[in-house]
Amino acid sequence: MNLAAIDMNLLVALDALLGEASVGRAALRIGLSQPATSHALRRLRGLVGDPLLVRVGARMELTPRAEALRQPLAEALDRLRGLFDAEGFEPATSTRRFRLMMPDHVVDLVLPDLSGAAAREAPGIRLDVAPWRGPATMTAELARSIDLVIGCTAEAFAGFHRQRLFADTEALAVRHDHPDGTALARLPAFLSARHVAVVGRGQREDPIDAWLREKALARSIAMVVPGYLQALHLVARTDLVAFVPRRLIEAMAGPLGLAAVAPPVDPGSYEEYLFHPTRAQVDPGSVWLRRHVLAIGRKLDRRLARAA
Repeated sequence: MNLAAIDMNLLVALDALLGEASVGRAALRIGLSQPATSHALRRLRGLVGDPLLVRVGARMELTPRAEALRQPLAEALDRLRGLFDAEGFEPATSTRRFRLMMPDHVVDLVLPDLSGAAAREAPGIRLDVAPWRGPATMTAELARSIDLVIGCTAEAFAGFHRQRLFADTEALAVRHDHPDGTALARLPAFLSARHVAVVGRGQREDPIDAWLREKALARSIAMVVPGYLQALHLVARTDLVAFVPRRLIEAMAGPLGLAAVAPPVDPGSYEEYLFHPTRAQVDPGSVWLRRHVLAIGRKLDRRLARAA
């Protein structure tokens, strides 16, 4: 392909289209009109030889080719923007302090590998992590003070750029020698087991219970705690069980002696997203940080694919 013949603005439009899976939202993100963004999509389809976005019912979905392009394109654009940033970032000598926000269970999935990358490449930096408090925290004030946010919401927020990080599902956490063991994969045993519910800040109940109620089901709750990690520590030392993210069970299986049991009701999957302030789009330090976090997300997705 002749790179000289490619309009770089098309690549920016493609990045937005792949990230939003919507012409309208992509137009808002890059500051173009919807007709102009639709025109860019038509040009991109001809350039790539693929429809990229296809309508499925009332929404648009990415084609397999588009999915394959999304992450490499985002990383390439980040590196390109960094070439023109006047403020440098030398990982080996930097003493920069990065502020991150993410849920407790994501800390256990992301921070070990991120800490290893920092030790190898940027031993002088500091990572300050605050807990994710929900969409209401995504304000202009936060955008001025944070470097990176991870949250389980696909909603777009003014002042932030959004990228998919990884997918997960939920499973039943039990201690490895639980007396009911795999029987918990059957509905009667699942419902009658003594469950630890996880009710976070601002919630009235564990979202799992609202979901079960829609199916005319109710589990037996013996205890309520504010976080997944507290639930897993209780499960590890009792006959209690907890319905929590599968990846977290796998991460803590060794240290806590846990096993994951597939529930008798399919919880489906959900996605975690990475957000960074638009102001930091071309900041070399932010680019370095995002590159490593996105690589961790890709590794987590590969593990899920292998498990499936």
